[in-house]
Amino acid sequence: MGRRAAIDRGELARLVAEGRSVREMAAHFGVSESGVLQAKRAAGLVKPTLDHGRAVPWKVSREHIQSGPATNLRNLSAAAQGKPPASERLNTALRWAQRLVDAGLDVAYDPVEGFREVPVGPGRSHVAAVLAEAREALDGG
Repeated sequence: MGRRAAIDRGELARLVAEGRSVREMAAHFGVSESGVLQAKRAAGLVKPTLDHGRAVPWKVSREHIQSGPATNLRNLSAAAQGKPPASERLNTALRWAQRLVDAGLDVAYDPVEGFREVPVGPGRSHVAAVLAEAREALDGG
């Protein structure tokens, strides 16, 4: 069994700062892409991923994951976490959510039927809550 190739953390940090791809770094160090990803994680060089679990609390079926409601909720969630999507995507999500809130509607999800608009039930609207978090973050709050 051969010795594992060493990845110098300083060199790795420099290459990441230059914007090098994982593939380029793997070739540079003579390791697999997985090895580079592991080294980046160990060195704390991986950007934290966004968690959309609060905005999309359902286990969404594969066929519904790219639907309008799922996409809009994820885009609002990204904005709420300080990483808003491109302005046209954000504006679409904001208009969609505001339309539902103004009409007294919310969303419900069923793994077979997908997303549907429903009247706001008892308690707070899910869409209104996600929209409020996004607006607060966008307004610098």
